[in-house]
Amino acid sequence: MDENTVVSGAKQYIVVKLDNEQYGIDISFIDNIVRLQQITRVPKAQYFFEGVINLRGEIIPVMNLRNRFDLEPKSHTNSTRIIIVKPENNAKIGVLVDEVREVVTLEENAIEKVDYDEQGMNLIGVGKYNDTLISLLNIQGIIQELDV
Repeated sequence: MDENTVVSGAKQYIVVKLDNEQYGIDISFIDNIVRLQQITRVPKAQYFFEGVINLRGEIIPVMNLRNRFDLEPKSHTNSTRIIIVKPENNAKIGVLVDEVREVVTLEENAIEKVDYDEQGMNLIGVGKYNDTLISLLNIQGIIQELDV
């Protein structure tokens, strides 16, 4: 199959890293990817919010995905990125990740759906890409939980 062939049921994901784990975010939710910039703290915000950024005149809240997943804190590096996502019917939000790796295309048969619905479940499935596994994030669910 050549690279121009469109596979029905295939989706593209941006692969990001948190520690040594790879996560995929459905590319259809991604508005922009920006380098780390000045984040203004917001008093009394939830622990996983770093604050807000001013992106071309638009104020966007920034969630630290490491904190959201209760991972150990880590200093920001040159690889740290803010992914601006815009889920359906929601305002834009920045998601802070350790590193953005690549864009991958996964066919439906390369994705194992998560078949249990646990409180706080942030995955829609696990994608198999070459020899690696990519946890596919339910970005809509992660952000909707913030309204609680």
